[in-house]
Amino acid sequence: MAASKQTDDARSEHHPRLDLDELIHQPVRLSIMAILAQSKKVDFAFLRDYVELNDSNLSRHLTALEEAGYIAIEKVFEGKRPRTWLSLTPAGRTAYERHVQTLLHIVNAPPQKP
Repeated sequence: MAASKQTDDARSEHHPRLDLDELIHQPVRLSIMAILAQSKKVDFAFLRDYVELNDSNLSRHLTALEEAGYIAIEKVFEGKRPRTWLSLTPAGRTAYERHVQTLLHIVNAPPQKP
């Protein structure tokens, strides 16, 4: 029990920026995660236009998020037209929510005395 308390105390002593998820913190990826967090699923073309990227750049960011297990990419055909749907995974939603809470903590927390 004492070791657990020491670990908790040590954790509370570091700056919260150290808790930010570097993968999500990148501005384009944060924008992607934010729109996906508000939707059940999002069409690739809509997201591309929303974040103002070309197909290749968006694909690179999506691949990084998919490899981390944060998003699911579903490629389907609707009629003869290929379509790509994107959604957050449960792990992605948890990571995004934790990241946002950390940002809020940084913005709203008063400075601690050294």
